[in-house]
Amino acid sequence: MSRLQICFAQLKKQNQAAFITFMTAGDPSYNTSLAIFKGLPAAGADIIELGMPFTDPMADGPIIQLANIRALEAKQNLTKTLQMVKEFRKDNSNTPLILMGYFNPIHKYGVPQFIANAKAVGVDGLIIVDMPPEHNGELCDPAQAAGIDFIRITTPTTNDARLKTVLNDSSGFVYYISVAGVTGTGTATLKHIEGAVTRLRQHTNLPISVGFGIRTPKQAADIARLADGVVVGSALIDRIATAKNDQQAIDGVLSLCLALSDSIHNTRR
Repeated sequence: MSRLQICFAQLKKQNQAAFITFMTAGDPSYNTSLAIFKGLPAAGADIIELGMPFTDPMADGPIIQLANIRALEAKQNLTKTLQMVKEFRKDNSNTPLILMGYFNPIHKYGVPQFIANAKAVGVDGLIIVDMPPEHNGELCDPAQAAGIDFIRITTPTTNDARLKTVLNDSSGFVYYISVAGVTGTGTATLKHIEGAVTRLRQHTNLPISVGFGIRTPKQAADIARLADGVVVGSALIDRIATAKNDQQAIDGVLSLCLALSDSIHNTRR
């Protein structure tokens, strides 16, 4: 079993949803980002999504767009992002790690080399928001052949016919974006999310994780009652953006993680 499969299976036995955190690699600097990265599991993160900085993150709202800008200004690139994963794996061999982002940096890096290096440093999955299933041969197929999960995104506008195509070669888990928009903006009603998760379960046996617009422990707990995983990103990155110094950024992110984790992991008890 993969690390993702083991993680979801263990949490299911404990009647808990997975707490999935998102951060942008290199934001606000390599060393501060690495300190946050390494601290996330102890702060309750079950799965970590690490964003690969890109100049044109069009699926993301202002908070994550600015995180990308800060990271790029700090000279973060894909090579350094893979190095961060390597550094993380020196002390942690259990937490599933997912690289999330856009295809352009991977294409520039070289797909075969990227897959080989990602596998070597301990990447478990990829979420590439601008790679539809019609282009599976470019990245999804070779990644899965190397043992790296390719996680698909579904949205409120993905109809049943399209779901079949989207989920056909999906692995790891399904990421349901609960609002039609960019990251960090708006929240969906619980009734809507419950209906969406129910519909997705009719199409796949993969775990279903919900993200976009989840900012508070209360919101996270509400989602944890309905889904297999809860994704939080913009709320954490906002702690970095508003911090007065690096230590405050580290403490701010990890303290919010602890509060979110406690709420998510205890909501079904």
